[in-house]
Amino acid sequence: MKLVDHFQYGLNSPICLTWELTYACNLACVHCLSSSGRRDPRELSTAEAKSVIDELQRMQVFYVNIGGGEPTVRSDFWELLDYAVTHDVGVKFSTNGIKLDKARAAQLAATDYVDVQISLDGATADVNDHVRGPGSYATAMRALQNLAEAGFGQPKISVVMTRQNVDQLDEFKAIADEYGAQLRITRLRPSGRGADVWDELHPTADQQRQLYDWLVARGDDVLTGDSFFHLSAYGEALPGLNLCGAGRVVCLIDPIGDVYACPFAIHDNFLAGNVRSPGGFQEVWRSSELFTELRQPQTGGACRRCGFYDACQGGCMAAKFFTGLPLDGPDPECVRGFGEQALAARDASTVIPRSEVDHSRSAPRNSRGPVPVTIGRRPDKACETSPLAGMPDDASDSRLRIPVAGA
Repeated sequence: MKLVDHFQYGLNSPICLTWELTYACNLACVHCLSSSGRRDPRELSTAEAKSVIDELQRMQVFYVNIGGGEPTVRSDFWELLDYAVTHDVGVKFSTNGIKLDKARAAQLAATDYVDVQISLDGATADVNDHVRGPGSYATAMRALQNLAEAGFGQPKISVVMTRQNVDQLDEFKAIADEYGAQLRITRLRPSGRGADVWDELHPTADQQRQLYDWLVARGDDVLTGDSFFHLSAYGEALPGLNLCGAGRVVCLIDPIGDVYACPFAIHDNFLAGNVRSPGGFQEVWRSSELFTELRQPQTGGACRRCGFYDACQGGCMAAKFFTGLPLDGPDPECVRGFGEQALAARDASTVIPRSEVDHSRSAPRNSRGPVPVTIGRRPDKACETSPLAGMPDDASDSRLRIPVAGA
């Protein structure tokens, strides 16, 4: 059995665990997948968080991706980081840089098994600050400068690809090179507040191809977090796992201890349990009904009719779910155009799910208004048989069905 086959049927411990420590955040990014802003009073205490770290150590979890919200605004963040490292759990944390002054940068440079990921969604201030808020570009660049001066080895610059920044890929790479960092790009999902701006911000069909071509030509040293496996249907598979590992090798722990199958699918349909329950995180990971179902052999659904299924695996579960598409159908950004057809076929009866988790502040999230864009149309292409062919008009029963294609 190939290694990827083991991944499809699940592992005893996740190899990529995302842990959002808090929903509190000093920013209000328009695409925030967890709709962060205000702290949830029910979030795990310091003692409870340390108990989770103890569990991860016993399960031999290699490292944990810590995010939020903005994790560094938790008063015990640095204490928890040190606790994880001393208990053999490496830490990669994502931050907008607000707390990374020179002293913290020096502290991090002297700490083993810690990686820092600075969020930056524009290679220029106008593009970045439109999405992340005024002053956020300067904050991120200052954090990168502090890390470089402290001698921190190869931090990450994390970019969510949008319609406005695809043309800046070379500039992002130049910024990473300037600060001795590594570029990481991820896909915009219609999750959380991202659902409100997905139509405006997600890359056009032509830009998807542009992104794919750039990754093939220049992406050897660029991390993607397996965000773009749906683009592999263009031909050459991109480096990485190239399948959705939800509930198999990845999951999310949120600030109140809820465990979700996917960091991009914060919704009751993908809630597997809570770390405060008897048996803790290990019991949820190894025995929850949802994860057990996700680890069963998948049929591929309607996408199996497409000759490109083996390349793209049906695309992203979260992207389908939060656009109201069947989970066993094509990705909304399917490069063969079938997602566009599925989106166009939605009508007034289509249920488009929204997460009930929303800690957004009441202030307007984007006072500058939309960035003017020109939406290109995909030219007709000769394709394999459409995976939508023969599907019933009313696919409501399949929209929420688990297991899913390519999960």
